[in-house]
Amino acid sequence: MSRYIPWRSAALVAALLGIVLTSEADVAAQKKKDDVKYPPTLPGDKEVVTDTSDDFLKPAATLKSDVAVAKAAPTIDFLYFPGQTYAGKPWSNWGDSLAANSKYYASIGDHLAPAGNAFVYEYDPEKKTLRRLVDVRKTLDLPDGHYTPGKIHGRLDLGDDGCLYFSTHRGSTTVTTDQYHYKGDWIFKHHIASGKTEVVACGPVPKHCIPCSVLDPKRLIFYGGTAPGNIKSEDEGIQFFAYDTKAKKVLYAGPDGPARYMLFAKSTGRVYWTAGKDDAALMRYDPEKPEKPVKVSGTIGLRAATQETADGFVYTVSQGRKGADPTVYQFNTKTEEAKELGSALVGAQGYIASIDADPTGRYLYYVPGAHGSADVDGTPVVQYDVKTQKKKVLAFLHPFYKDKYGCALRGTYSSAIDAKGDKLYITWNANRGSKAWDTAALTVIHIPESERRP
Repeated sequence: MSRYIPWRSAALVAALLGIVLTSEADVAAQKKKDDVKYPPTLPGDKEVVTDTSDDFLKPAATLKSDVAVAKAAPTIDFLYFPGQTYAGKPWSNWGDSLAANSKYYASIGDHLAPAGNAFVYEYDPEKKTLRRLVDVRKTLDLPDGHYTPGKIHGRLDLGDDGCLYFSTHRGSTTVTTDQYHYKGDWIFKHHIASGKTEVVACGPVPKHCIPCSVLDPKRLIFYGGTAPGNIKSEDEGIQFFAYDTKAKKVLYAGPDGPARYMLFAKSTGRVYWTAGKDDAALMRYDPEKPEKPVKVSGTIGLRAATQETADGFVYTVSQGRKGADPTVYQFNTKTEEAKELGSALVGAQGYIASIDADPTGRYLYYVPGAHGSADVDGTPVVQYDVKTQKKKVLAFLHPFYKDKYGCALRGTYSSAIDAKGDKLYITWNANRGSKAWDTAALTVIHIPESERRP
């Protein structure tokens, strides 16, 4: 005869027996997560699929009344990054990407720790193929038990020497310690023509990770913003450093560095950042006067920035903390004047981690909801007109890709516009069934010519 056991008693018995009791919802969620297979695949084992649909023009319920929707639907190529053959924690992109030489260059990582890995890829839009250029762990070739990074969190940048430059970052705040032989994170360069990858420096700021970077392509100075490796040493603060990759030496390293992004003026070689929050003082480092960075008058929101346009402007977007809208700014690289243009918000989500200017300097492109909530607004791909301050959604990618391919495009830290302004590349943190995201995917959005006219 069975005997009823109250829930609390059952839980106690289970604990004593080493049994974990879970709710039906927890069991269902775990089963759904376990059903996610690696590597991710498309129907018919295709490497790439191409779609155009009026569904891309169906606005989400959260769309604000002052935001327009494109009249012509784009054609979009969609594919998964190869090499995702095991479950990461999770597979993801965190560093900004680059369009150059009629190709697209992007990075992803497995976010594992202490033995993580990260990769750099080249996409050929003519062949519609992805090719892996860099395997970070293989390049480092460290003994078992040594820390290897699970992220590339800074930018990919192309130097005038034909090399891609980038830095690495931890997959966890608990593993960058002496236990795992941590000395600091790395600066790498990859020579595209020869296919050779090499380490430029290890720990330019000792025992610090490098989540923020930008390269001066002419001088080959690599600028970084750091984070203390050991979580117990956060009082060391964020450091800014300038590293001469030719001479292989630190030109400057000091406190009050950039947390996530820097503004680079290619015409002058000067680099700018805010120390911490958006309303902090704007700092400048000038390679022609390589002493301590100086404060610049005025403030600017700087969570992401474009490259400098032909007419001498860099456009930035603020993070939009404490309920404030993310805001677009225009920075004049000649006068160092920062001008607020207006809100970047198009729906409920405001966090924007990558922004790109087209070759004319007229249009900016971005996706709100970077940290995994873009689908709340229908994953909108936004075009911002810097002359009129008007916003237009070129396409809503959710729920189209979820419904057709079982993949929700949930956010990005990585986008770039082609030199002709007709192709927008976006690397996605995508969800095939887990709670947040589990896969890195790529879309190439072919922007209709009619949507690129005033």
